[in-house]
Amino acid sequence: MTPFDYRAHYPSARLPLFARNIVSTSHPLAAQAGLRMLLAGGNAVDAAIAAAAALTITEPVSNGLGSDAFCILWDGRQLHGLNASGHAPRAWTPDYFHRKYGTDALTPPKRGLDSVTVPGAVAGWVALSERFGKLPFADLMQPAIELAERGYAVPVVVQQKWAAATPELQSVPGFAETFLPRGRAPEVGELFRFAAAARGLRAIADSRGEAFYRGPIAQALARFSAEHGGALTEDDLASYRPEWVQPIGQDYRGYTLHEIPPNGQGIAALIALGILSNFDLASMKVDSVAAQHLQIEAMKLAFADTYRYVAEPGAMDVSAEQMLDPAYLRQRAALIDMTRAQDFGAGNPAKGGTVYLTAADESGMMVSFIQSNYMGFGSGAVEPAFGISLQNRGHGFNLSAAPGRNTANLVAPRKRPFHTIIPAFLTRDGQPVMSYGVMGANMQPQGHVQTLVRMLDHGQHPQAACDAPRWRFDAGMHINVESAMDPAVVQGLQALGHQTRRIDDPYQDFGAGQFIWRLGDPGTEGYIAASDPRRDGQAVGF
Repeated sequence: MTPFDYRAHYPSARLPLFARNIVSTSHPLAAQAGLRMLLAGGNAVDAAIAAAAALTITEPVSNGLGSDAFCILWDGRQLHGLNASGHAPRAWTPDYFHRKYGTDALTPPKRGLDSVTVPGAVAGWVALSERFGKLPFADLMQPAIELAERGYAVPVVVQQKWAAATPELQSVPGFAETFLPRGRAPEVGELFRFAAAARGLRAIADSRGEAFYRGPIAQALARFSAEHGGALTEDDLASYRPEWVQPIGQDYRGYTLHEIPPNGQGIAALIALGILSNFDLASMKVDSVAAQHLQIEAMKLAFADTYRYVAEPGAMDVSAEQMLDPAYLRQRAALIDMTRAQDFGAGNPAKGGTVYLTAADESGMMVSFIQSNYMGFGSGAVEPAFGISLQNRGHGFNLSAAPGRNTANLVAPRKRPFHTIIPAFLTRDGQPVMSYGVMGANMQPQGHVQTLVRMLDHGQHPQAACDAPRWRFDAGMHINVESAMDPAVVQGLQALGHQTRRIDDPYQDFGAGQFIWRLGDPGTEGYIAASDPRRDGQAVGF
C-alpha cells in the first residue's frame, strides 16, 4: 500500500499517526484547535486556518498576527497556490533607506518598523476561508481567542527561543510590554496571556479581516508605525490583496514536487531535485558520505541560482521555467565532483522564525500552509492595542544594484521581497500524495529535499525521514551538521573539503517538519502523519 519500511531507523520520541482526518503542527494546542474544527464538521481548510490563528498565540517567537503566509492545497480535484506575502510601503526606495541608514547599507534593517512590509497572513486566512472553507470564519478564530484570553503554559522549545531573543529585542517598540510580562521571558510552564491579541482576533473575526486592512487595526498600525519612524500607512494596508498562483513543479522518481513560484525560494528545492534526478541515489546507502555529499552539492548549485535570480516575478531577469529547464539542470549536475566539495557560482539559465502546519480530511482535501514573522519575533515591534506582532520581511530586499547583487530584488514601492517560507506538496500521476513542509529560513528547501530523498529513494516512512539527522548548507564551503549525525559521516564530509560545524540547536539550524502522506482512499484508508521532534508539536486526528 505504501513504499515505506516501518522499522525503527533513528532514536525518536515520536511514532507516525494513522487517521482519516489529521492536523499536524509545531504546537499541540494549535493542532487541537484545528481538530476542533474537523470535529465540528469543518474541512481541512477550516482546520488549517484555526491552527494558524492559534499558532500566533502559542508560538509567538515564530509568527504573529503581523505575519506573511503561503499555501498549497488540494481541493479534491486540483491543486491551488496562494501567495499571501505582503508588499513594501509606498515610501520605500533605496534612497529612503540610504538617507536614514547611510549609503553603505545593503539591506533594510533587521529589526524595527523599517523592516516591516504589509502583513499578508490575515488576508490569506480570509481568502482560503471564502473560497474553500465550510464553517463561519468567526468560528475559526475562537480557539485562538480562548488561548489568548485564558493563557497557556509556555513549552520547552518555545521558551528557549523566547529567552534567546530577549536581549536583542527588549528595546524595540512594544516588545517588552507584550512579551516580557514579568520583566523577563516566561519560564517553562509559566502562564502567558495575550489580551491585546485576543482583542485583535475578535476584531478580525467580527469583520472577516476587514478591520485589519481597512478598519481600526489598520488605523492603529499606521499610527504605531508613524510614532516610531516607520513608513507603513493605512493606504498601504488597504491596497493589499493576496494572490492565487499556479504552483510550479519538478518530477522526481515518478512523483512531482510542487512549490509556490517566486518571490519565494521553493524553486531551490525543485532545482536541487532536478539535479539529483541525474544520479542514482537509491544505489547509495541512505546515510552514507556519498549520498549526503551529493545532496549538499546539489543544494549549493540550487541556492547559487536562487539567490542570484529569484525576486518578484515581474522583476526577474529569467523565468522559473528557464531555471528548471532539464537540459540546464543536466549541465549544472555535471559540475558536481563526487571526490571534493566546491563553492559554486550562479549559472546562466537564460541560455537554456516560521511555523508550518498541514491538515487533511476524509473528503480528500489536503492543505500545506506556512506563516512566519521571519527571524525570531520578526521585527520585534508589536502594536499594543491589538497585539499585532509584526514580521521583518523587508529585511529580505536589496538596496544596491552593485555587480553580484540580485538587482531583481531591489526594494521598490508596493513590491514583494524575496521570501524564505515555502509550503510543499507531492503528487503522483496528477493525484495527491503528501502535504509537507520544513521550517527554518534557508533550511526549508534543504529540508524538503533531504526528507523527500529519504522517502522516495530509500523508502523511509515520514516520521523516520523527519527524525533522521540533517545537515544545513550555509555559504561557500560551510555546512552545519546535527549533533546526532554519525561522526564517521562527518569525518568523511570533511575529507571531501566540507567545512563542518556541529550544532546542538535544531530550532532554526535544522528546521522542523510536519508531514501528511495519503495512504489510499481518504474515506477508508486515510493518511499517515509525522511531527518533527525538534519542536513542541504534535499530529492529532481521528
